[in-house]
Amino acid sequence: MENRNFDALIVGGGAAGLSCALLLGSALSKPFCADKKVGIIAHQRASHLSSALLNNVLGVPAGTAGKDILSLGVEQLETLYPEVEIIQKEKVLKMTFSEGKFEVYTNKNSYTSSIVVLATGYAKPFTIDGLEDYLVPHKKSKTSKDRVQLTNIDHLVKPGLYVAGALAGHRSQYSIACGSGAAVATDILTLWNDGEQTKVHDKLK
Repeated sequence: MENRNFDALIVGGGAAGLSCALLLGSALSKPFCADKKVGIIAHQRASHLSSALLNNVLGVPAGTAGKDILSLGVEQLETLYPEVEIIQKEKVLKMTFSEGKFEVYTNKNSYTSSIVVLATGYAKPFTIDGLEDYLVPHKKSKTSKDRVQLTNIDHLVKPGLYVAGALAGHRSQYSIACGSGAAVATDILTLWNDGEQTKVHDKLK
């Protein structure tokens, strides 16, 4: 088992996780992101997006399948922002925290990161050990669904630990998950930019 270090590691390859990774990747050329290393553990098997049909999302052609969005999102990340390391075919099993760093253990490797973004979905059972103290019933889903979320204030669970998408307490809607992941990315960029409020836009020339 190898151990690799990151400045920000995203756990989950669904809408929220990929959205967060794309926005962080787009900022890595900025001076305040010099030498920052970003990774995403892009486990997608449990993503609710895999069975979705997207007819009501701004900018997405009607009839687009969620499973196609998932594969195209990874391809977009690989093509546009190859500096972001994509870790596939690994499932996170456990997390620990010590000395200002998070240790993330998968079924194959372990990773260390100053910042972790959890974007794994809200279904039970929640299978990442070490986060039990933050698990609560989901506040915006039907009680009969028995969903969970992590306690957070504006996506922040504790210093350095963020949560995005449905696991943050949002409703399971594609556009909401994308916005949640992007919001977390801008919070991280603001942190890296010495607290100056930061966003990243591409513009037509």
